[in-house]
Amino acid sequence: MRSFLTGPVGLRAISIAAFFAVWTTASYAFGPRLCPGPASVFAFAAEEIVSGELPYHLAITLLRVIAAFAIAMSIGLATGLMMGRSRIANDLGEPWLILFLNAPALIVIVLAYIWIGLNESAAILAVALNKIPNATVTIREGARALDTQLLEMARVYGFGRMKTLRHVILPQLQPYIAAASRSGLALIWKIVLVVELLGRSNGIGFQIHLYFQVFDVRAILAYTLVFVCVMLLIELAVVQPLERHANRWRPKPA
Repeated sequence: MRSFLTGPVGLRAISIAAFFAVWTTASYAFGPRLCPGPASVFAFAAEEIVSGELPYHLAITLLRVIAAFAIAMSIGLATGLMMGRSRIANDLGEPWLILFLNAPALIVIVLAYIWIGLNESAAILAVALNKIPNATVTIREGARALDTQLLEMARVYGFGRMKTLRHVILPQLQPYIAAASRSGLALIWKIVLVVELLGRSNGIGFQIHLYFQVFDVRAILAYTLVFVCVMLLIELAVVQPLERHANRWRPKPA
């Protein structure tokens, strides 16, 4: 029993139990109107799932997250690799990178809606633009840290560009890609909610906006908690297994 409690599963279970204990205590301290308890929130979430409202809006938000994530990571990977391996590309791209890194997400979203319109293209583009600079910076640092001896060996053995990219560059970049992906998912879904709140008629962010207008904290917590659980499931079922598979060639720690 003691080994279970001190193991990874046991420690996580204790942490989750502590979270719900604090939540329950807060609901008694502040009252159900300001802080509804877990039972009330889960009951509302179950009602919304049965009615089909929550799955519908959840699916819409997830599609936007996936689309923005794919665009941001593709452009960030290509741009970061190019800037990390070429001084000219880095000097040309540095001002743009600094500009977008420091541009407030809200400004980018508002301008995208004004210039493109209140449509899906503007929503997804606004989210992607907010993530591309972060992915680019992370990948650029990984490209700068590539082992030059391995690159030289690939050149001597005539690997070619694609084979070098696949077997030499990408395996070394994998930790940086994983870091950019993990932080990217966390950042993108938060920005997607803001995009939906400001200019879409569906999605988790839109629903939270509706319930905020009537100060329904129970509904806000239910939609937020379900979406966070889905993102956690994606992390555990997709991101971490892919990361382990990509790192299978690395020596295991003693």
